[in-house]
Amino acid sequence: MGTYFMIPHRTSTTIKKPVYLLCSMMFFWYLFDAVISYITPLIITEKGFSNTAMGIILGTSSIGGALFDFFLCKTFKNTTYRRVFAIMFALCIGYPLFLYHSQTAGMFIIAMIIWGIYFDLKNVGIFDFVARATPQKEFTENFGLIQIFETLGYLIAPILIGFLTLGAVAWQSYFIGWIFLFFSLLFFIIMLRRREKNIHEIQQDPPKRSIFLELYLWKKCIKILSPVLLLVLFLYVSESFFWTIGPIFAEQLLTQHPLGGFFMAAHTFPSLLVGWFVGKLTQKYGKKHTAFWALFLGSFILALLHLTQNPVLIVLQIFASSFFIAMSFPAINGAFADYIRETLQYEKEIEGIQDFYTNIGFIIGPMMAGFLSDHIGIAPAFSLLGVIGCIVSIILLSITPKKIRVIIKETRTSLKKI
Repeated sequence: MGTYFMIPHRTSTTIKKPVYLLCSMMFFWYLFDAVISYITPLIITEKGFSNTAMGIILGTSSIGGALFDFFLCKTFKNTTYRRVFAIMFALCIGYPLFLYHSQTAGMFIIAMIIWGIYFDLKNVGIFDFVARATPQKEFTENFGLIQIFETLGYLIAPILIGFLTLGAVAWQSYFIGWIFLFFSLLFFIIMLRRREKNIHEIQQDPPKRSIFLELYLWKKCIKILSPVLLLVLFLYVSESFFWTIGPIFAEQLLTQHPLGGFFMAAHTFPSLLVGWFVGKLTQKYGKKHTAFWALFLGSFILALLHLTQNPVLIVLQIFASSFFIAMSFPAINGAFADYIRETLQYEKEIEGIQDFYTNIGFIIGPMMAGFLSDHIGIAPAFSLLGVIGCIVSIILLSITPKKIRVIIKETRTSLKKI
């Protein structure tokens, strides 16, 4: 199937940087979600649940998101980023209310599933917007910009909510989150009006597919995209690994040196820096190779962490490691946007599979972090994560073809059988 009529075509009146509207909208959305991420564990433990139970409950958000990814292909087959974001905002408005009234484990699990679904919708909306509304050569640069605003949101909100609420989860916490969400919604409305005025999109409904055909397409897409999906899986295992035991390690380092408490900041801050130039690197070296080599360099530095004893040097080492690994995120996201742009008939399948592997990473990472830190210690656990990262990157550099094309033969006979 040709893709010409499924791709937005620009006229000379198109705004030069529509992605800035998206970044503005997502900045306030990330502030909202960071507030929610900050208060949710506190709320669950305040209801009498242990930390172990709290971790299991939080993990269901990723399990729910992973299951939703497959049905996403069926439910949102004819939907663009406009409707995806609209549904996302509706769930975001209702989630804090549901969370506030949750008392039992069952209610909290339902709340986590809602959380996982709207987070997945956010990812799908961003991918769809970038693929439809921005030039292909700017994909990696745009994902880098989005990553910058994401990092800012997740850096600012926890500090702000901590000062304003003084650690107590009261109605003010929810109110602050809704304020951020309100401003995000305003930018969404502005973005819709600007896009509607300046872009002419010719809509073409994709073919309706049975659940068995969706399973067939997922199998084929996973086989074709297996190298980049392995990278996505490891990146999010690593990210959730850091957020599971990183704060505990930071508290330990803080008792040894005041700067030791900046452990998580050293992990997060590099994302603000790499987003400005990673696009130029991918244009010169390619998206996949940039992501693979960045992962190798960052993992190699991380693998040496257990040899370092000084808290300040540990923080600097984490900064250097995270600096390289942070390049992999926008680079590989840009590659996925390429695949979507080239084969829009499989857009929802590619988006769903990418997000499915993201959710699996967020399920495996916390379990892996907790198990390893209990048995070999936190610093050695991070070093082992680095060793695994080096192995994964070497394998990917060895097996990944220079060009990946999502080409699936769908003969009429085979599709009728399915």
